[in-house]
Amino acid sequence: MSVNGIGTAGYPMAGYESRKTEKSAESGVVGFMEIVEEKAAQDKTIDYEEKAFASVGANAPEEVKQAWMDAAKEIGVNGLGMSGNGMLTHISQMMVQRGNKWMNGIGDTNDILGSTVQSAIRATEQALYDFDHPLEPNKVRSVEEQQARIKERQFYVAFLEKLEKL
Repeated sequence: MSVNGIGTAGYPMAGYESRKTEKSAESGVVGFMEIVEEKAAQDKTIDYEEKAFASVGANAPEEVKQAWMDAAKEIGVNGLGMSGNGMLTHISQMMVQRGNKWMNGIGDTNDILGSTVQSAIRATEQALYDFDHPLEPNKVRSVEEQQARIKERQFYVAFLEKLEKL
């Protein structure tokens, strides 16, 4: 008698593992490592700057998109606090604007920047104002979050400068 491939003497039964492996390979089941490698390859092809822009500027004109991309390249982060590898460093002011729109049931949360250069300027100015006048002025922040917020503010300033030149 055997249970789960273990023979009566407590040793694995010969051939059990190889048949199981053969069945998995034949049925097309992909192993864990293959999935990890595929996911890593996909992550390398994702442009996180475009992904971030799409989540706040779905209806924005191409010149606004180009200004966003240029500012993100220049500063190294974007207005959503998303680093080059797609990791969020903190909750950014534009994410707060998205949350406010969602909570108030106002329009599309992927349309913070609007459909014109002027609407993108207004949204960026609002983000800078909110950044400089926080609702919790004495909130204790970690060093990492403070550094990320400094970069976020630099992004808004660079983005606004590029928008004003349009």
